[in-house]
Amino acid sequence: MKTHYLNHGLPPEWSGVAQVFTALGDDWRQRILLAFEPGERLSIKAIADPLPLSRTAVVHHLDVLREAGILIAEKSGRAVMYHLDESRLQWALDTLRTYIALLHPDNPHA
Repeated sequence: MKTHYLNHGLPPEWSGVAQVFTALGDDWRQRILLAFEPGERLSIKAIADPLPLSRTAVVHHLDVLREAGILIAEKSGRAVMYHLDESRLQWALDTLRTYIALLHPDNPHA
């Protein structure tokens, strides 16, 4: 058993991984994420209108996704437009894949 990380915390390259996966651990946030077309920018109104959630709840979910680095918010006039940061999702996935590969060095598919 490697106890170093149990006693000394996460390695720097893991900083933020839990935040990404925690943000994705909610069904509504997954739905919001899946609503984006490649390269698309959506306003809060465009995201909230088709959802059976209050605007406050949608804004909360958008804030969680933004704080995790999954969504980027940019002001456009009076509206806030959101778009995906695919690189943040890829980074979290790659970090996990690297760990899995270390556990199974003989498996090229790990």
